[in-house]
Amino acid sequence: MKTHGSRRWYGWSLAGFLLVLVAALGAQAEPPAYKLPGRKPDSKEPWSAFLGKAAHLAIGRQYSVQHPDNAVFLDTFNLSNIVELGKLGNPKRLSEFVRLLRPDITDTVALVLFEIKPDNEEGRKEGRVQAGRYLAALNEAVEPDKKLAGGTGFAGSLFLEFENGGALWQLSWRTPEPGVTLYRWNYRREKPHASWKERAAQKEEELPREEAEQRGEMAEQALRAAYERGEWPSGFHGQVYLPVDCH
Repeated sequence: MKTHGSRRWYGWSLAGFLLVLVAALGAQAEPPAYKLPGRKPDSKEPWSAFLGKAAHLAIGRQYSVQHPDNAVFLDTFNLSNIVELGKLGNPKRLSEFVRLLRPDITDTVALVLFEIKPDNEEGRKEGRVQAGRYLAALNEAVEPDKKLAGGTGFAGSLFLEFENGGALWQLSWRTPEPGVTLYRWNYRREKPHASWKERAAQKEEELPREEAEQRGEMAEQALRAAYERGEWPSGFHGQVYLPVDCH
C-alpha cells in the first residue's frame, strides 16, 4: 500500500511538472508581437496588423478634420450617447444589449457610419457585419427622417518618418463598400540623402516585424501628438506627414 501511494504521488507530481513545463513552453512560444501596445489581448489580427489602435486613432481623427462642421462621434461614444447627443431620437428605444456598443465613426449630420478594420478579407467581412449591426440598432431608435447608412468615399494616406531620414511608414485606408473602412500599414527602406517624398515613391514593402516591435508604441503616440497638437513622445526624432501634406 505504501509503495502504491508513493507511485500515485509520483504520478501526480510528474503530471504537475509536465503541465507547468507545457505552460512555460507555450508562453515562450507566443510571438512577442501579440503582446505589443496597440493590440487587444484577444486580437486575432496577424502581427503585421497589430497597429490597429494607432490606425483607429488616426483615421477617426482624420475624418473629424475633414468634416469640422459636423457632429462626429468616435469610438469613445456608445450608441446611447450618439442617439442622445446627436439628437437623433430616443435612446431608450435601444435595447440593453446594444446601447453600449461603440461604432468607430458616426457622423450625425451626414447620417453615416464607418467601421474600421484591417485590409484583408476577414476584416472586410467583420466590418460589414458590425456596421450592419450598428446601423440596424440605431435606425430602430432614430426619427424616421434621421436614418443612417454606411458611409462611402472615405480614403486617405499618411506617413511617419523615423530618425529624420530613417525608416518611413505609411498608413493608408479606403472604403470599398458602404460603412467598411479598411486600413493597412507598409514600409519604405532607408535611403540616405533622399526626401521623404522621394522615398514615398519607392516600392512599398510589408512592415518588418522588428520595426513593428521596436516602434509600435511610439508610432501611436506620435500620431496622437500630431492630431491633438500635444507633446511628441520621448525619443521620437522624426516627422508625421498628415494627408494634407501628402497631396
